[in-house]
Order: sequence, then structure tokens, then C-alpha cells
Amino acid sequence: MVVLIWRMPKSSRSEQAQRVNTAVELIRQHGSLAQATKALVDRYAISKRQAYRYVREANLVGGHVPIPEPKVAFTVKLPRDLVQGVRECAASTGQPLGEIVAQALEAFLVKERGRG
Repeated sequence: MVVLIWRMPKSSRSEQAQRVNTAVELIRQHGSLAQATKALVDRYAISKRQAYRYVREANLVGGHVPIPEPKVAFTVKLPRDLVQGVRECAASTGQPLGEIVAQALEAFLVKERGRG
């Protein structure tokens, strides 16, 4: 006998933030974590355990969380040494490569806007 297990894909950070924000509203609306959890299960067709995680996080933060902007792939060619330096920085800080590059580009753009 073959048993197939179907798993839902992991939700994106944006979906997670939206669900936490919904949980904040449901806690306010229902007044109890248990009722908010049930409402979240019904709304998103997720497990009770997952819904409770969102409700627990919403209860901890006590308000809405920012919804992250969607990310897109952006390919550039960089000098090998620069790429190696970014990889070393990522390894030493535990940050993803994309996060380090995004922070550097944002800092550069802020600096350039200030020159105008």
C-alpha cells in the first residue's frame, strides 16, 4: 500500500504578516485566543496548531506588523573579490546575501539622494 502525503507549501513572509494582522483583529473581535484561533482556522483552512502560532504571535506583538514588500530577482555581474567579501560577510553575520546587498544599495541610494 502506498500512502501519499500532501503538504501545503510554506507561506511567504508577506502571508505570515497578513495572517498575524488578521489574528490581531480576530483577538480584538472575539476577545479570546481560542475563538480567534478557530476563526483563523476557518478563514485560511490551516491547522489549529498553525493558527494558534499566528494568534500567539499576534498576542505578543499586540498590534499590526508591517507587511514586507515582495522581492524580485535582480542579476548583476560583480568583481569576484567583491562577491567573496559579501559571502564572507553573510557567513560571519548569519544574514542572507540578498539582505546584505539590499542594505548596501539602500545606503548608497540615501547617500546619492542627499547630494542633489
